[in-house]
Amino acid sequence: MKFKKMSYPYLIWQLIFIVVPLLLVFYYSITSGSIDSFRDMSFSIASFKRFMTSQYLSILLKSLRIALYTTIICLLIGYPMAYYISRLKTKIQSTMILLVIIPMWMNFLLRTYAWLTILSKNGIINKFLNIFGIAPLDLIFTEKAVMIGMVYNFLPFMVLPIYSVLAKMDMDLEEAAWDLGANKNQTFWRIIFPMSLPGVITGITMVFIPAVSTFEISSLLGGNKVNLIGNVIEQQFRVTGDWHFGSSMSMILMILIVLSMLITNRFGEDSGGELW
Repeated sequence: MKFKKMSYPYLIWQLIFIVVPLLLVFYYSITSGSIDSFRDMSFSIASFKRFMTSQYLSILLKSLRIALYTTIICLLIGYPMAYYISRLKTKIQSTMILLVIIPMWMNFLLRTYAWLTILSKNGIINKFLNIFGIAPLDLIFTEKAVMIGMVYNFLPFMVLPIYSVLAKMDMDLEEAAWDLGANKNQTFWRIIFPMSLPGVITGITMVFIPAVSTFEISSLLGGNKVNLIGNVIEQQFRVTGDWHFGSSMSMILMILIVLSMLITNRFGEDSGGELW
């Protein structure tokens, strides 16, 4: 009973800072009129109809495509990294994981600003290419720059859950597979990888969700040339002042995120793990 009472402040915090804002966003998404007074608003789905045009649907599809590519790249880089770290000695594992986590201690915007210097025409990469007589490349303010920023910022979210699963895996299973005549490739694809799927699916979820909704990275590294759904939503609230349209887009994006979580959770259950 004492522990139940201790949870009340947290429940109140959730109600005020999570539930109430979500309800307000939902209310604004299905209404129209002045936002200064609730009495001046009336029920309307015009904002949702406005979103269902080729202009905004193409932005949504581009956001999903870039988020998917980012997730795939993070998986291709993150899984071998997590696998390699999990096979090191315990003391070295702690050091390597610390190196993965350390960049996350720095402010998110500062880490992204660093890539402006690296990818710009006078940045480190182009200066290095200039040594060999190669003309400066247009790296900044492109989709590739946005994906580089996303991969850099979200890669730890892929590495850590996969590593946590691999590090807890019973090594006796690998030895048993070898004793039964399996080679390293067979052992990996039939034993190690299937057992690590809960971590893989968790990593995919933790990368895809922030990637599809981000707006800071695309604003800094994409400029005005790469406009994602997160940027459009931000503009509706901070620039245009159309809270109803911004809220409707937020609700659509929220529904897509929940659906992606349900799908990945289903795969997690099938592989013997739970995500949430």
